[in-house]
Amino acid sequence: MKVEVSFPSTKVDYYFNARFSELESLANGREIVLLTDKNIQALFPSYFQKHPTIIIPSGEVIKSLQTVQDVTEQLIQLNTNRNSLLVGVGGGVITDLTGFVASVYMRGICFGFVPTSLLSMVDAAIGGKNGVNLGFYKNMLGVVRQPEFILYDAFFLQTLPTQEWSNGFAEIIKYACVFDITIWNKLSKSNLTFYQNNETDLAALMQSCIQWKNKTVQEDEHEKGFRKLLNFGHTAGHALENSLNLPHGFAVGLGMLVACNISEKTTGLDVSVNKNLEQVLMNYGLPTKMSFDTASILEILKMDKKRVGNEIDFIVLEEIGKAIIHKVSFEVIHEALINFSHESNH
Repeated sequence: MKVEVSFPSTKVDYYFNARFSELESLANGREIVLLTDKNIQALFPSYFQKHPTIIIPSGEVIKSLQTVQDVTEQLIQLNTNRNSLLVGVGGGVITDLTGFVASVYMRGICFGFVPTSLLSMVDAAIGGKNGVNLGFYKNMLGVVRQPEFILYDAFFLQTLPTQEWSNGFAEIIKYACVFDITIWNKLSKSNLTFYQNNETDLAALMQSCIQWKNKTVQEDEHEKGFRKLLNFGHTAGHALENSLNLPHGFAVGLGMLVACNISEKTTGLDVSVNKNLEQVLMNYGLPTKMSFDTASILEILKMDKKRVGNEIDFIVLEEIGKAIIHKVSFEVIHEALINFSHESNH
């Protein structure tokens, strides 16, 4: 099923219920160069025999300027030019890198994505944000540029480890918290095992999330306002992720709990939401407790791109399904981190 979505800068073709073998027809005669990591290549070796393929190590630490240089040098060796098509096959690290490299190589070549993890399918591959980390500072360097297409092949999910399923569900839970109480109610009544074993229900859930993501990007591609709501759980989450070397979804889940704590103080969010969120996170294999050094997390937060003076644009909840942008002081954030860290030790 093909769905075309238009953005201010371009349009993106979404191919749902598709197969990797359809990739060639999307290239329209252009040379395809694949970018993937060693884990995906090892799981699906036959997928990478037909086209030139750049294989990089796996993991968030690889999302760096050094990797950009390594990939670019290989593109030059392959004689990749402006008529080529770079296709990222992998999770969020691969799609971020692919979009970034394609945007700067020869001042921009065409690119597409084949997301292979649930996290990248529902969130990371969508929206046109492409970037790399600079030390602890996540996505400090980046561009906004849409892929030409995103191809969804559910076959990749069959080999997905349980932890990666949980990783993806953190973003699905985020969409529920920020936009959609209907998704929240579905998640609350179910668990990870159900969706792993019910492809039709999972597909419907994924498409709801993709629609929400596209709606926000269409209205605010360059994140001047409405799109910032997608950062719910990510402000503290990114700091925790890099400081503690956590999987992205695990950190976002914890970040959402911190954000709910802050919401109780800033918007009067009912305290029951935090408890309910804890239960939902646990139902999908995500941690709700973590010990960490609050001072070091706060220092990372002070380098956040959203900081203005002693405040930061924080996404808080008024209720499930309704999020707002609220300027929050670092004192309030520090207090929430202390409370959260204190609770995590009990």
